This record gives sequence, structure tokens and C-alpha cells, in this order.
Amino acid sequence: MALDRDLAVAVIARVRELGISLETGWEMLSATGVRAIRCAVEAGRFGSLTLTDRDPEALRVLERNVARYPDRGLRVEGRDARGALPPPAVDWVDLDPYGTPVPFVPAAFDALAPGGLLGVAATDMPVLAGASPSVCERRYGGRPVRGRLGPEGGLRLLLAYLERSARARGRTIHPLVAYVGDHHVRAYLRVDPRSEATPEPPVAVIDPDRWDGPWLGAGGPFGPLWVGPLFDAGFVTGLRAPSAAAEPRRIGIFVDRLRAESRADVPFYFEPNEICGREGLSTPSAPDAFVERLRALGHAASRTHARPEGFRTSAPRSVVAALARADQSQKDRVRA
Repeated sequence: MALDRDLAVAVIARVRELGISLETGWEMLSATGVRAIRCAVEAGRFGSLTLTDRDPEALRVLERNVARYPDRGLRVEGRDARGALPPPAVDWVDLDPYGTPVPFVPAAFDALAPGGLLGVAATDMPVLAGASPSVCERRYGGRPVRGRLGPEGGLRLLLAYLERSARARGRTIHPLVAYVGDHHVRAYLRVDPRSEATPEPPVAVIDPDRWDGPWLGAGGPFGPLWVGPLFDAGFVTGLRAPSAAAEPRRIGIFVDRLRAESRADVPFYFEPNEICGREGLSTPSAPDAFVERLRALGHAASRTHARPEGFRTSAPRSVVAALARADQSQKDRVRA
């Protein structure tokens, strides 16, 4: 969780650096309030940042924590987050539940000003990542990807759900940073008014029989999924690790990875071991070797934050497989 809080501070600081107003905000399910307090202390004070929880014990802790920072614009309120804050609308809403965010999403959108920043997390990963497909379809309106790509599939299901929720309110989402965490997924989105000129969102159902990206496995078709970018490249390029980061080395590495990944921001990733097994090869190539060779061929490619050995590329599966076979042939000749 320290990484997530470090990144939250980095995101808020970057938004303000770009001149976007974040005077007011609402942390819907605050618990101890650590994330919101850190953002207010390390990324600049708010005119008014409301921290809410309905649990009496959590509220007592929250009030003590907020009292330590009387000049940061923080206020505590005991309330059920399924009901929106009263007007006026706020510039930033953060929703980080234990489990699914779905019951709180309507209130989040209703409380958010046009052009505002929405942070949403989901921790119901068995549902989003395919272990409970019927629950996923009821909750998020889409069929999940199961297996090693399940967590990213869950993130893309969540984004597709949020886009539909935004559309129902005359809005559209634009991911600034959306990522797979250890046991959750999280996204920071700009939520803009929808107009006649707003392009159709990149949401689609993927038929694995017609899909030339990484192998998605059985059980398709999958989605609707967000198949557009997870990152705004210009936004991510300017992200910096907070000076008071709880885990400075880890957040520095993570931000560097996001910057590189934003240049090959396509759905799903390959893994050398998976390629090796699919192609019947004896020795997997290193992921960095794939990235280097794919770039030499003119394809976008980078390592991914979502899996230690994974890499993304704009190249079709056939090109990736051909590179793996060529590398295996070279190794076999050297050994012969």
C-alpha cells in the first residue's frame, strides 16, 4: 500500500504542475486517512478536502490524524459513501474500497466536477481476474480473462464499466495512470463532459480466435474491455517520485517502468516462458532481448509493470513467435 500512496502523491503533484485545479476533494472511504493526508501535506494544501467514513472507530482515528494538520484544508465527516456529497461538486474524488467499488461509483460521479480527477481501486480480484465469471458479469457487465493475464483483464473490465457509468451521466473517461497492483487494480482518470465531438471510447469484446496479441486462453469472447491506453504518455512522462516517499527506491523504479511502458501501451503482454511453451522451445529468451529486437524491427515494445518477466509490443503474435524460434535456432547452433 505504501507504493500506492506514494503514487497518489505523485499524481496529485503532477496534476497541479499541469495547472489543473484541485482545490476541493472527497476521499470516500478514508479509514485512517493516510492517503488523503499525505496528498494534502506533500502535494499542496486543499481549500477543502473531505474525508469520510461511517465506522465510528475509524472516525475517531481519522479525526485524531486530521487534527495534526490543521492548515491543510482537511475536514472529517461521518457518512455513508453510497450517497454523494452535497453541492458544490469537487475537483478530486478518491474511491478505495475493500472489495468492489461498484456500489459507490454513482456517488463518485455525482460528486465530481466536470474535468475532475477520479481515483478508483478494486480489490475483488478473484471476481475481476476470472475465478467467478458469473459474478463478474453481474457486477461489471463483462466476461473476464482467466489466468496469468486475468489481473490486467480485470483492470480493463473496470475501465470499461467506468466508461459506461460515465456515459450514462453525459461524461467520458480519460485514463492518466491505470495499473495492476499486488492484489488490486487502480486507475486515475480525468472525467470530461461528453459532446457530439467526443470520439467513441476504445471499448470492445475480444474474440480470442481473431486476436493476434498475447494468448488469452479459453472461455472467450472476453469483455467488453477497455482496449485503449492505460497511460496518458505526456502525463506519465512528468511523474516524479515524491521527495518524502515511503519507499523511494520502489516508487522510482515503478515510475520509470510506467514511462517506458507508455510508449508501447497496447492491451496485454507476452512472457518468454509462455512463448516457449506455446512454441515447444527448450530455452526462453530474456524479455529485454525481445524488447530490443522488436524495436529494431520498428515495433513499439517495452517491459511492463504488470508482470516481472512480461513485455508489451505492437507486433502481432506471429512476429513474437518467429523471434523466439529464431533465437532458439541460434542457441542450438552455438551448442552444436
